[in-house]
Amino acid sequence: MAVPVSSFAPRTRSCFGVHLQRITSSNFLHYQPAAELWKDLIDLATFRPQPTASGHRPEEDEEEEIVIGWQEKLFSQFEVDLYQNEAACQSPLDYQYRQEILKLENSGGKKNRRIFTYTDSDRYTNLEEHCQRMTTAASEVPSFLVERMANVRRRRQDRRGMEGGILKSRLVTWEPSEEFVRNNHVINTPLQTMHIMADLGPYKKLGYKKYEHVLCTLKVDSNGVITVKPDFTGLKGPYRIETEGEKQELWKYTIDNVSPLAQPEEEERERRVFKDLYGRHKEYLSSLVGTDFEMTVPGALRLFVNGEVVSAQGYEYDNLYVHFFVELPTTHWSSPALQQLSGVTQTCTTKSLGVDKVAHFSYPFTFEAFFLHEDESSDALPEWPVLYCEVLSLDFWQRYRVEGYGAVVLPATPGSHTLTVSTWRPVELGMVAELRRFFIGGSLELEDLSYVRIPGSFKGERLSRFGLRTETTGTVTFRLHCLQQSRAFMESSSLRKRMRSVLDRLEGFSQQSSIHNVLEAFRRARRRMQEARESLPQDLVSPPGTLVS
Repeated sequence: MAVPVSSFAPRTRSCFGVHLQRITSSNFLHYQPAAELWKDLIDLATFRPQPTASGHRPEEDEEEEIVIGWQEKLFSQFEVDLYQNEAACQSPLDYQYRQEILKLENSGGKKNRRIFTYTDSDRYTNLEEHCQRMTTAASEVPSFLVERMANVRRRRQDRRGMEGGILKSRLVTWEPSEEFVRNNHVINTPLQTMHIMADLGPYKKLGYKKYEHVLCTLKVDSNGVITVKPDFTGLKGPYRIETEGEKQELWKYTIDNVSPLAQPEEEERERRVFKDLYGRHKEYLSSLVGTDFEMTVPGALRLFVNGEVVSAQGYEYDNLYVHFFVELPTTHWSSPALQQLSGVTQTCTTKSLGVDKVAHFSYPFTFEAFFLHEDESSDALPEWPVLYCEVLSLDFWQRYRVEGYGAVVLPATPGSHTLTVSTWRPVELGMVAELRRFFIGGSLELEDLSYVRIPGSFKGERLSRFGLRTETTGTVTFRLHCLQQSRAFMESSSLRKRMRSVLDRLEGFSQQSSIHNVLEAFRRARRRMQEARESLPQDLVSPPGTLVS
């Protein structure tokens, strides 16, 4: 569990209350009848064997409760026996511990019996990080990654190297040793660690490493986060430890936060520190965003599109690429001077997906445009930008072929949209044109891609496509994320209503364009059926309105 330090009641010094109690022998619990066990579990303290005159456990050995401060050193019996021997001291820390233990012996002995601690400076903390196991399996074989990560240790806080002010003669070590790698391979997050331990050895046999058990591990990093594992007991039941060996024993313990409450002046100081911290963080975020938020001119609508050419499928040849551009209506619409409204994707090979061959482009593009509505008359129907695309293929001999043309009106509503554009290509009659397309490359092309729809420059009443033969090819998928910005969205209700009217008419234009495409497809299908009907012999053609049996 990870909680911020500020959520703790203590402000001056963190203190932890640990209560350890021996319940009874596990074998005694295993052989209790079920009825008696549930009855006696109400008060497990009654299971403790009674002390006798033959040297059984005294009362203080059965239960221990102590308050431990952060990084407070409590010596174990093993450390007391070890550091009393001066020959066992190797480092300055060992000699410091020896002096402290001698002082404790002269003042009546240490206050703790079974509960002790390993601080961030102790050798156990380093060994514990190097020897961590990834699983609970007894026959675990460490992998290469586990062995490498075992050498990664956390950088300690408030530790400065002895050679901090000395210029090293060798800045690069070309042949580092394993010890050098282990000592210098660190993670940048400073971390302090503390272990609360317990010696669960038999009575009068304390001081053996094999009886040491970790009750709790506490870690604090430089970001002000304290990690407690396992969590504070709180309202939950106590944790339990079952010892191993010939005489198994069951122990229970609790860990609580017993830090003293902060004084009013300390709380006020902390409040000012957090206020200053949040203020600086807010200034940092403001510096990233900028102080000036760009607004549109009154009466204008800004359209910003983040788009992606996702894929193309259903085409005859391989190695596809897409040429696309956005056409803005000639009236009311404009774009920045350096805005690029066209693009070409990379060449992509196709991959079989079902019965179709799909080319995945994932090609991103972006553009913005402005709509300035000046005519408020109800009969004025504003237009919306159109996205045109041209699919081409490229073969080994660098010959390209037009695979299809398509167009779609951009969505009139903000949000994420996925559009599938059906394409077609012009064809010539006869086998020669197809043979030329296969062997030589090249095919019929449109001089003006906007001819796929009604070109924006067309001023007549009717656009004739008489004589244009086409063939349906594949589809192109676009993914568009549209954003709209306008002052009218945050101004008075009348302006919002007027802008909503404009957007409704723009959406109506989009729907009208879709209906136009459907009707145009029906006209082409009807014309093809008429041509096929005329090519049949007259005796096989039945007059309209008659049934053929």
